[in-house]
Amino acid sequence: METLKIYRKRIIPNECILLKDDVILEANDETIVTKWKTLKPRRDFHHGYSCYFLKSGYKVSKFYREDNSLLYWYCDIVDYSYNKEEHSLIATDLLADVVIYPDGYVKVLDIDELSVALKKELCDLETVIQALSRLGSLLDLIYEDKFDTLSSYVDKWADAD
Repeated sequence: METLKIYRKRIIPNECILLKDDVILEANDETIVTKWKTLKPRRDFHHGYSCYFLKSGYKVSKFYREDNSLLYWYCDIVDYSYNKEEHSLIATDLLADVVIYPDGYVKVLDIDELSVALKKELCDLETVIQALSRLGSLLDLIYEDKFDTLSSYVDKWADAD
């Protein structure tokens, strides 16, 4: 069977990139787990693992430094579209993000970009509502100390490497 092609689509900046070097470790109707290295060399992080939660609209990633120490967890709020003919998945970044640092500190990022995207008509009101709803659900899991229900999908593979 042909390998699934995964694309990362952004609204700001407007781009769609094939994640050609990502390695799919596991895939089913609800999740896809990948391991990857940064697309371009960076000083702050080097590689990581991601789990695409296809039904809930999250992408949860574990970012590592080059020395393999944990930098943080990075959670994207996303929307997915699957193209059966091309056997491809487009993960559209809905701008809102959550970072969880190793000490447990939680930071919400890029909420302002949602309003910019709406104002510039880069997305519609329904997309903003969807992003905020998914962000709220993700934050509920984090604040109710249930993030492990998401992180365990990645840790299973990261701990094995």
